[in-house]
This record gives sequence, C-alpha cells and structure tokens, in this order.
Amino acid sequence: MADREFDIVVYGATGYTGRLVAEHFVREYGGGPDAPKWAMAGRSLAKLQDVRAAIGAPADTPLIVADADDPASLEAMCRRTRVVLTTVGPYQLYGDALIAVCVRTGTDYADLCGEPGWMREQIDLHHEAAKANGARICFSSGFDSIPFDLGVLMLQKEAVKRFGKPAPRVRGRVRAMKGTFSGGTAASLSATVKAVAKNPRLVPILQSPFGLTPGFEGPDQPMGLVPHYEDDLGKWAAPFIMATINTKNVHRTNFLAGFPYGEDFRYDEMMLTSPGEAGQAAANAAAEMLKNPFGAKPPKPGEGPSREERENGSYDVLFIGEMPGGERLHFGVKGRYDPGYGSTSRMLAETGMALLDSEVPGGVGTPGYFLGEALVKRLEEHAEIAFAPED
Repeated sequence: MADREFDIVVYGATGYTGRLVAEHFVREYGGGPDAPKWAMAGRSLAKLQDVRAAIGAPADTPLIVADADDPASLEAMCRRTRVVLTTVGPYQLYGDALIAVCVRTGTDYADLCGEPGWMREQIDLHHEAAKANGARICFSSGFDSIPFDLGVLMLQKEAVKRFGKPAPRVRGRVRAMKGTFSGGTAASLSATVKAVAKNPRLVPILQSPFGLTPGFEGPDQPMGLVPHYEDDLGKWAAPFIMATINTKNVHRTNFLAGFPYGEDFRYDEMMLTSPGEAGQAAANAAAEMLKNPFGAKPPKPGEGPSREERENGSYDVLFIGEMPGGERLHFGVKGRYDPGYGSTSRMLAETGMALLDSEVPGGVGTPGYFLGEALVKRLEEHAEIAFAPED
C-alpha cells in the first residue's frame, strides 16, 4: 500500500464527529514533517468544501465524494488510501459495504463502533479474508473502547513487571466522567434493538462477555449489573452503560493476542459514586437509568456540544488488578475533553496514525491488539490522555 495516494481518508467528514476528526489533523499536524497525506470524504462535495473552509484546512486538502449506498465509490476511495477512518454510523446500517471493500482491497480501517452484534457478524464474515489480504479492521476506536482496552493492557504490563505474571482479575471503575454521549451512540443502540427484534440469534452474543471471541468461552464473569459497596475503594459501584461493549473488546484483545492475560481472566466495569446513603441512592438511580439511558429526547446524530463544553469535559478511569496472593495494583487512565466527542475524535485520528506504522497481521480486531503501546504513546503525545500506575 506504500504507493497509494493518501495515508488516511476521513470518511464522514461533513458529520459532527467526522469534522472533529478532520480538525485534529489540521490542528495537530498542519503541514509539518510528520503530517500524513490525508483527504476528507463524504456524500456532498459542496458540504466537504464548506467544512474544509470552516476548519481552516489548506485549500488544497483533497476531497472525495463517496456514499455508503454506492459501493463503487467506496472502492474507488479505498484504492487511493492506506487507512480509512469512518464516522458514518450506525455501522450496522451503513458499514457493510465499506468493510467488505476494505477487506477486498487490503485497506486498513478504524471506526467508532459499539454495536457488538454487527461486529460479531463482521468477524464471522471477514476475519480470515482480512488476515489473508493484510487489512486491519479496527473496531471501537473511541471512548468505547480505547481507554478500557488499553487501560487493561497497560495494567497487565505493570503486573508482569511487578509480580512476574498478569492479574487474573481486573476491575475497571469509572471514577469521574464529565461530558455527553454522542448522538451516534444513541442511534447505534436504537439500531441494535431493532436488529435483535429481527434476529433473536444476536441475543446470546450481546449477553456474553465472550460474544466477540468465537470458539472461546472463558470463566464466568462478574456482570457489574447490581449496585454494591466496594470496601477497598470506600465507594458504591453502579452499572456502567458502556461495559457491555468494552468488556467484549477487552476479551477479544486477550483472545487475539494469545491470552497474555490468561485463559482464566475475569473482568468487569462499573461507575463509582460516593460513600454512604447518598452514594447508594446514586448507584441505584444509575442502575434504573440503564432501562432508558438517553431519556425521552436522545441526542441525534450530527448534533453535539459546543467547543467550550467539549473542552471542559474529562474522564478518569481506575483499573484494579487483583493477584492470587492478595496483592493489588492500581492503574489510572485520565483524559481531557468530553469523552463522547472531543476525546473520541482525537482517539480515532491517532488510531489512524498508529495503523500507518503497525506491523501486526491483518484481521478483524481491536486497538489493543493491533496497536497496543504504540497507540498509548500517540494518545499521550497528541490527545492529552494519561496512562499511569497509581501505587
């Protein structure tokens, strides 16, 4: 692919999140020596021109017209680039053709997908062909699931360094989160509900933490669905809406990498509230909200917070590794910017940059498997995300 015209194409650049991804390349790389050869793609040339001007991209930034309903246009786009970054979702509605083209042309791909039923379908359809063609199909390259996927990876590296072996039990605990979920997340959830109604065979995949590891079922997992008090942290823990997809991606990373965390690895995610009765009430309220997480008026795709709101957002995730001898290891992942937009757009952009240098064989996988510590380094340097042990 070294002779392709572009390094990276941002597909969906006229949408809210796609525009933020394009802004990242303008802001972070400009015309410097490390700048990739990149282009913006979408359905409307006029809208692409408007976005290019609005974000201050150079006037000669290439624009590509491509449409999810026109596979020929997708193939023409993919044959020009080494990596496609797509924000065009819900992916189960608009992603089939692009995945197939990327696999066929050996083009690397990254998205923001949190739709495990569709992801499993793509694994079953394309994993072997992607391996053969060298295409790295990298799902969930935003807040779901990079901080969690890479947080566990880095905790396990520290566990091996300190104790000589990985932690067989890890808890992911969201200590703080300021910001909003994206309209794309709400639309994806709605599309998943409709897909399950049409295809009940998706239910076991959605329910199982091993839904993305075909052929492997690990030990029983803590599900994180019941609020409870955690003595070691002195706080109540509540269900976390993103856990359903994040836990699956963490297990797929472990599976694809040959079980560096062990085949007996157990993992769950929850949100921390506070001590006492107030914390218990908040935890119970969070559990109730899972029944309708976005309320009566969910955010719409294409809508999002103001720049000030994005820049004032943040998140803080703690990972607790528990060793067989009773030792514990704490590892933190802290991000500036709101998780659903400001930080997610940076993560997707840097996933694309890291894919340019990855030598991991192709397949349908995760950021943790394809990119690992190389992506951690890029996120620390270019996305203001910190990864560090806390003991």
